[in-house]
Amino acid sequence: MTILYEDNHIIIVNKAPGEIVQGDKTGDQPLSEMVKEYLKEKYNKPGNVFCGVTHRLDRPTSGAVVFAKTSKALSRLNDMFRNGEVDKTYWAIVKNRPPKEEDQLTHYLIKNEKTNKSTAHTLEKPHTKKAVLHYRLIAASQNYYLLEIDLETGRHHQIRVQLAKIGCPIKGDLKYGAARSNPDGSISLHARTISFVHPVSQKKIHVTAPVPEDNLWKAFEV
Repeated sequence: MTILYEDNHIIIVNKAPGEIVQGDKTGDQPLSEMVKEYLKEKYNKPGNVFCGVTHRLDRPTSGAVVFAKTSKALSRLNDMFRNGEVDKTYWAIVKNRPPKEEDQLTHYLIKNEKTNKSTAHTLEKPHTKKAVLHYRLIAASQNYYLLEIDLETGRHHQIRVQLAKIGCPIKGDLKYGAARSNPDGSISLHARTISFVHPVSQKKIHVTAPVPEDNLWKAFEV
């Protein structure tokens, strides 16, 4: 577990691909519990340690995740995430060159609970949720393209399904049309930066998460 930032109220960690943020039916140890163990050990705390989950990343993705160390910070951060006051940028590696160097994508998504998969539609339909993101092409290698993405909405699998809809499934993302999986089961989607006004001190926080230890990612990070 790599810590990117910590103070009395919040802790930001760099999630590795395959880790879960919060406990689920797999029974695997979530990142929230790893943070609790770290805090218990570092500060020699007896009893329970507080660690509030403020947002999540999909299991196969990597990048910056914010946890609250106090209930005061948790309630304020929850409001900030809900109200769109937290700026996040993502990096995604895709196999196909996008139709435009830069574009805003607007789709209407429906989530299928049984398959845990979303479908993107160009026109609004009953039970759909509007999804908006902005992407720009920031680098290219011989076989892959690196996109930087800003989310305006936070929908289920939003980046994955919207990029797939324009013919650019994320590398390794079999669920949304990639030809093959990544060796470690990850998908090449990384929560690169996160910025917000601190919920207690009111100072500006801006954190950049290093990319995973992977040759393709490292080639793009330069």
